[in-house]
Amino acid sequence: MTSTRKLSTNEVNALIDGLNNDGDTGSAIADISESNDIRSFEFGSDDLSLLGDYYALRMINERFSRLARGIFLPMLRIQPRISSFPPEVKTYDEYTADVDNFLSMSMTRIEELRGSMMMVLDPSFISILTNSYYGGKISKIKNRKNEFTSTEERVIELVSDGLNSALEEAWKDLMRISITPTSREVNPQFASFVDGNDLVIICSFVVQLPNVEAASFDIIYPLQTLKPIASQLRSRVQTDLVDDDKSWKERMEQAIMEIPLKLVARLGEPKVSMRSLITLKKDDTFPMQINEGIDVMLEDNVMFIGEAGELNGQAAIKMTQKISE
Repeated sequence: MTSTRKLSTNEVNALIDGLNNDGDTGSAIADISESNDIRSFEFGSDDLSLLGDYYALRMINERFSRLARGIFLPMLRIQPRISSFPPEVKTYDEYTADVDNFLSMSMTRIEELRGSMMMVLDPSFISILTNSYYGGKISKIKNRKNEFTSTEERVIELVSDGLNSALEEAWKDLMRISITPTSREVNPQFASFVDGNDLVIICSFVVQLPNVEAASFDIIYPLQTLKPIASQLRSRVQTDLVDDDKSWKERMEQAIMEIPLKLVARLGEPKVSMRSLITLKKDDTFPMQINEGIDVMLEDNVMFIGEAGELNGQAAIKMTQKISE
């Protein structure tokens, strides 16, 4: 990008004087040793410039946020809203200094990039998921603890596996990756992930929950893991993969087809007087006539007319007519 700044009069005069004194072979060396704005620099050490503005990674995170909603549906019984923050670059020591000493840290390996990845879940979020998964309400658990129960460990495993699958799907537009779990730790100081002074890319996500404070979880990539695809992460051009919309339509259709509906066969609706109902005794019978057939009702709406019968030793109804709207 070219600069639009214009040269001042003094700068123009200095250039002209330099042209007029082209016979002078002497050179002046500026003394900058006392300047406070000067710092040493080693070429090739500025790793941040290799990844640009993380445009592709932001797109992956936004797509992952949409896919991850369904992971929490069986536990929360709702699809929460998930938002992603722009990726941040810190050293691993700086990251661990800002978090608690008790976390769920799941380490995995990305074979295609020959690097690792870590997923960090907050213990309070795990407690909310566990409580809701087993029939409780979505509410914050105030008890502070230093270890996870076996039930919570199982919930962590389910969530981690689901989020890893969603992350693989989110990466498809950029490249296909396979995520393999390697280990799990609860203390950042004991996690064998990277050295303390190594740079990591932190992708944070916020999960909006009803009646409680928003929960969060992080996905952390070592900078060395994403270096081989730095040029792709800088690119704003997306691939031509269109299976995302197709798979979304298929999942929507499958979800609609799996909605449970109440099907009832109404044999008849006999009418009885209040006098007969008051004098009703054991072994009394009501005559019931089935003339046009049996009404087959779907969610209190008559959809078919059928005939009573038997199939494989069980009572059955044969649909004979569909009721038009």
